[in-house]
Amino acid sequence: MQLIEKIEGEQIKKHVPFRVGDSVKVHTRVREGEKERTQVFAGIIIAHQGRGLNESFTVRRISYGEGVERKFPLNSPRIEKIEVEREGQVRRAKLFYLRGRKGKEALFVKERVKATVAKKEKASAARKAKADKEATAKK
Repeated sequence: MQLIEKIEGEQIKKHVPFRVGDSVKVHTRVREGEKERTQVFAGIIIAHQGRGLNESFTVRRISYGEGVERKFPLNSPRIEKIEVEREGQVRRAKLFYLRGRKGKEALFVKERVKATVAKKEKASAARKAKADKEATAKK
């Protein structure tokens, strides 16, 4: 078992941290005859599955009014890079419900806002300070 993990460890790539719901651009190498070029597939990550060397993710986009999904093996040598354009905030592990949406609804999920996290931390710190102040006043 350790031998398999060792061999897989050599082949696993370091990748960009992304989540389901993020809008990404996946740059893949495409070979056409003798020439090789880079093709970009941009869309929303709707699923992420597998572990280790078998890890893959599914990207969905709307092309000419038709939904197109493509599955990418994460550790494939054909993938040059993965760019995260926009971070999405979702409450599901799989976003298959986007398949039923039409038009612009199908293109976007709620954007993850880091400011709301900071606001929540600030509010909890204020509550804690108030509780500490009341505790010292009671003594």
